[in-house]
Amino acid sequence: MAGVLDSVNQRTQLVGQNRLELLLFSLGGRQLYGINVFKVKEVLQCPPLSEIPKRNPVVRGVAHIRGGTIPIMDLRQATGYKPLEDIQNCFVIITEYNRSTQGFLVKGVERIVNMNWGDIHPPPRGAGRENYLTAVTEVEGKLVEIIDVEKILAEVSPLPAEVSADVIQDAQRDTVVCKHVLIVDDSTIARKQIQKVVESLGVKTTLRKDGREALDFLKGLIEDGKDPYHELLMIISDIEMPEMDGYTFTAEVRASDELKNLHIILHTSLSGVFNEAMVKKVGANDFLAKFHPDELATRVNKRIEQLNEEGESVE
Repeated sequence: MAGVLDSVNQRTQLVGQNRLELLLFSLGGRQLYGINVFKVKEVLQCPPLSEIPKRNPVVRGVAHIRGGTIPIMDLRQATGYKPLEDIQNCFVIITEYNRSTQGFLVKGVERIVNMNWGDIHPPPRGAGRENYLTAVTEVEGKLVEIIDVEKILAEVSPLPAEVSADVIQDAQRDTVVCKHVLIVDDSTIARKQIQKVVESLGVKTTLRKDGREALDFLKGLIEDGKDPYHELLMIISDIEMPEMDGYTFTAEVRASDELKNLHIILHTSLSGVFNEAMVKKVGANDFLAKFHPDELATRVNKRIEQLNEEGESVE
């Protein structure tokens, strides 16, 4: 797989232009799957795996790679199919999600394709709520499915979703917050996680699946004669989303006279210095890597405090 992945820095120009690059792979059949290259650290032939006691069946073992120990998850098994066989002839995609590194075992790796987020669409409604997809697209006449990796990680190794008691106590408990938080994320599990954190602070939420839906919602408020700034406490948005990514969504909001003052946090599993630079470029107020409930709750608390100090009613 030498040469499949170039330096991430050479691809940063795609971000902020509603574009991405997908690494295409297979799980043993004809169906193609895709993962954002920005999440990928390395692709390699499956190394020897060491078993660990009481492991989740999806975790086929751990690999010792470049001085670290990385869990290797069978992506085929994680999505409800039979485990991959002959794994020594399979590949591992090393990724970084939610501040952790893990490997996904796949049957084969195809190639990298340059895409526009506008050509990546939510799964068909008939796919059901329990599917493992965040999006679908088409490459050279073939359907490509983009797997909800955050859902898989939440099932295999759940992250704490509760806000600490002391953080809740720091909230404006004497203030009835009528402004609500707009949550924008294509992952069902991520939306629920964020919603649980925000509502634990006594703040109502509105959920949308991508930047296009969120922008339409904001424009709908304006058409109804409402001021989005007075309606919303803040917007918490993912970056990777079909139709319109978080960077483009933020730029669209900032370009609108009616929306430009909205408080936006980009909350994403894409971590790193580059993304913090992009936050400044597109005009977001803050950046937060997923997923730490206390950190997210603290940002919401600070926004309430900020509005109170500015004399802006949140009631």
